[in-house]
Amino acid sequence: MSKLYYKYGAMNSGKTALLLQAAHNYEENGMKILILKPGIDTKGDDKIVTRIGLKRKANHVIKSDELLSKYLNKIDKDISCIFVDEAQFLTRDQVDELFTFTKTKDIPVICYGLKADFRTVSFPGSLRLFELADEMQELYTICTCGQKARFNARIVDGKYTFEGDQIAIDGENEVKYQSLCGKCYLEKVLGIKEE
Repeated sequence: MSKLYYKYGAMNSGKTALLLQAAHNYEENGMKILILKPGIDTKGDDKIVTRIGLKRKANHVIKSDELLSKYLNKIDKDISCIFVDEAQFLTRDQVDELFTFTKTKDIPVICYGLKADFRTVSFPGSLRLFELADEMQELYTICTCGQKARFNARIVDGKYTFEGDQIAIDGENEVKYQSLCGKCYLEKVLGIKEE
């Protein structure tokens, strides 16, 4: 029986690069794959884009109100795997549809995304993936202090902020993100310092 996988990490943990590497490995072995991307992720338009410059056109861009099962029911039976980038932007229902798909069609789905937003609150898609995924793997990156980074800090106009909508795309409207460890997140974002 195929599984639903969730590979998650803070910004800059290499999620999209790992997705592209895994997709390449499947294709190098003669297998067909599909790459999906939520449309709310406007970075790269219909492409998935890495911070190190790799990019690839997505096979399907998922609309936020899309009934994903309609698309999934039309795919070719000889697809070996489906990859989903920025899976935190999926709706709970879309994650449910991916889970059902893996079990009824026996095709694995590997999702990549964030655990939580810049305020440490789970996205609906990532929360549902934590509830349903058959297997999960945390991907790591490094904080500015050298420790393991698990948090995403939002920087707007050069300043850390705890305000704003849950979704703001990296690189748009002067928004940037930085991966931080817990201690640095408390200090830099919330102003809480060691006594």
